[in-house]
Amino acid sequence: MAGTSMILVRHGESEFNVAFSRTRVDPGIHDPRLTDAGRQQAIGAAKVLAGYDIERILTSPYTRALETASIIADVLNLPVEVDPTVRERGFFACDIGTPTSELTAQWPNHDFDGMGEIWWQEGESEAALAARCQTFREKIVTHRHWPRIAVVAHWGFIRALTGVPLGNGEIITYTPPT
Repeated sequence: MAGTSMILVRHGESEFNVAFSRTRVDPGIHDPRLTDAGRQQAIGAAKVLAGYDIERILTSPYTRALETASIIADVLNLPVEVDPTVRERGFFACDIGTPTSELTAQWPNHDFDGMGEIWWQEGESEAALAARCQTFREKIVTHRHWPRIAVVAHWGFIRALTGVPLGNGEIITYTPPT
């Protein structure tokens, strides 16, 4: 299915999501991995995305997003580009990332070009998040094939960009203003 919208995917369920949903207390898990359910959500997202004319995946550098993007990329045989612009806000322990040198070693086939070693930010304000979303909008529409990009991101980023809070593994189409 071709269109004039890009696809946004919230990463699959992470170890942090499970612990936090039980207690509503930050469990202190840095850059968590996906759970088995999260991996199944990523496979489900890939099956949905197979119906779209996607040519590449753009993902956040957090491990949960990289795992989600990798699963989707494997199913759909797509390249993955990493972009810290679509990261989470940095209010919980799960938002303390992994240095780029370690990520590059774990995912040697992903494109981490242009990222600093420490790419995350702690305690980003709503105004700063809105500015980052605006930067993303402006940058993405300069890519001539932007409607053929699936973006794997996070609850806070997707909510700020679209106004819609997604559950783990959920998908939404988005047309940035041009």
